[in-house]
Amino acid sequence: MIGEHSYEVLFRRHAANPILTAAHWPYPVHTVFNPGATRLRDGTTLLLCRVEDRRGHSHLCAARSRNGVDGWRIDPHPTLRPEPEIHHEELWGIEDPRITWVAELEKYVVAYTAFSRSGPGVALALTGDFLSFERCGLVMQPDDKDAALLPRRIDGNYALIHRPVTDHAAHIWISFSPDLRNWGNHKPMLFARKGAWWDANKVGLSPPLIETPRGWLMIYHGVRHTAAGSLYRLGLALFKLDEPDVCILRGDEWVFGPEASYEREGDVGYVAFPCGTTLADDGDTLNLYYGGADSCVALATGSVRACLRWLDAHGKTPQHP
Repeated sequence: MIGEHSYEVLFRRHAANPILTAAHWPYPVHTVFNPGATRLRDGTTLLLCRVEDRRGHSHLCAARSRNGVDGWRIDPHPTLRPEPEIHHEELWGIEDPRITWVAELEKYVVAYTAFSRSGPGVALALTGDFLSFERCGLVMQPDDKDAALLPRRIDGNYALIHRPVTDHAAHIWISFSPDLRNWGNHKPMLFARKGAWWDANKVGLSPPLIETPRGWLMIYHGVRHTAAGSLYRLGLALFKLDEPDVCILRGDEWVFGPEASYEREGDVGYVAFPCGTTLADDGDTLNLYYGGADSCVALATGSVRACLRWLDAHGKTPQHP
């Protein structure tokens, strides 16, 4: 569908936005944003929201809805709290969860950012019900974040997408493990571009990869540093199913960025940052749940087929730097 600016609009904001704010919460919080998302077996949508308190520390709290839009039932207390006494990497909170259902384990695997004096690192936790959790602890050392697990093994190993940071740039990598705790065979997956691009110097995974017959569909964020601050927008890429480190297509243009007032104005302005999607029963309709300006939860809807068509029209096979 073509928008008023004569470009194809792949994700449309829901009229009810923002769908969740701190005002909805059953206990005192400062902001609610960047939720992981999944559909439970009964069709209920569960959002595992990042909740920031007035200290500036974050924890995770679940909200459930029959239709994924409204009627949210929010846990009366934090669903997953930091445990800095046991897990020192969680000293300053836990942030930005991504949820993957792993059929082999019959568990959801939550990848989240654990924040401590050393910086942000990647941690994993397993749950079957979002009531109790088995922590795996830190699996990627700081400075690393924006992680999500693939739903099935690749060549016998679990695969984790994540974003380590170096002195010069931040690219998306993939790593492999036999047991979710010991990781190796690290490979670059998607490079940040250089120069004036919207995704120059710093990119990161947004929601977990979406498996399609043609490959793994990635929605990723790029960060452009401007005179007014950082600008977070979204792009698309497609990777081989059996070699998920191999990029088939990558779009040059961004496809979604902060335009609405709740994305431009907040604790961190000009940010649209998704950590989760859900797929409707038709196997095509996407609900994209994202944080607006680090201050609220919003929803945009799209189509897997439309994203793939867009990549066919606008994507290129990237050349490694």
